[in-house]
Amino acid sequence: MDTQKPLNIRSTNINHSEKLTSAELGKLWATYRGNSMSTCFLHYYLQHVEDTDIKKLLEEAFTLTTEFLNTSKEILKKENFPIPKGFSIEEDLNPQAPRLFEDEFYVHYLKYAANAGMSIYKVAIPLVFRKDVEEFYKYCMESTMALMEQIKEVLMNKGFIRKPPIIPIPEKEDFVEKDFLNGYVGHVRPLHALEIAHLYDNIENNVTSKALITAFSQVTEQEEIRDLFKRGKNFTHKHIELFVEKLHKEDLPAPSYLDHLVTTSTDTPFSDKLMLFHKMDMFSMIIRSFGNSVAVSGRHDLGVMYTKGLLQISKFAEDAAKIMIDNGWMEHPPYAAERDKLVK
Repeated sequence: MDTQKPLNIRSTNINHSEKLTSAELGKLWATYRGNSMSTCFLHYYLQHVEDTDIKKLLEEAFTLTTEFLNTSKEILKKENFPIPKGFSIEEDLNPQAPRLFEDEFYVHYLKYAANAGMSIYKVAIPLVFRKDVEEFYKYCMESTMALMEQIKEVLMNKGFIRKPPIIPIPEKEDFVEKDFLNGYVGHVRPLHALEIAHLYDNIENNVTSKALITAFSQVTEQEEIRDLFKRGKNFTHKHIELFVEKLHKEDLPAPSYLDHLVTTSTDTPFSDKLMLFHKMDMFSMIIRSFGNSVAVSGRHDLGVMYTKGLLQISKFAEDAAKIMIDNGWMEHPPYAAERDKLVK
């Protein structure tokens, strides 16, 4: 497989008197923690994979994740920034646990993970100014995009996924009528291309999320966390049903569930801390995705549907954060000076 040339930040002309901005600190901190999480999952997946093409994808993803982790750590270390604890294979993973997922799931998971990574990197690029950090995020974006192309190729070649549906090409330019925003009363127009694209993308993200949270529900050790996972699984299922219904009403196909790719193992490979953080991180991406969907959806029924979903996910994230805090698992991001406490 083609790979990007490894990044060497030492070769970048760095002005060491130029301090990292709040945006650069925050993004590097999040990049380190996110990739420390990913190394644990990818390491475990590599212990339980048989398909050679899928194994190559996992190896490529693990190499990139490790590189992103080490580079973000190196930049922070040079600034005497305390390295986040994050997650580790030694503390948060039992690689000897039985297989929890079938090989096909790994490819869908990688598509989600690459998408999540690109959403972080594309936001970072216009916000960062120091050359070494800018080059780092450009490299992260380019290499993750290249990985995504490999993932899509495997998904299509193995028949694991189908492209979004085809719709007719308009005969001429057109302008909307007064019923464009209708969703509940009066004439409800067909879904337009952007609404279809976002519904399709949200189904893909959510079927992967549901399969993962199903697996987590089987193996988590704390009852409180298990109950939270079950709640997340239930509303994720309802979201998928709503999205699929919108497409089916237009006689359009939808992605399939992935739950059958979770084995019946109940032996935990992951720490509760790792699983809970991952679901918070995964739902944060879905929050962004729902927000983007609202922005391009004109019909009132779609806007209300996404808004209700956002409220459910936000409540899950809040309850998960409380459990993380109670267990002493949530690390504090870098923050502004609290000036009132500095006053003598």
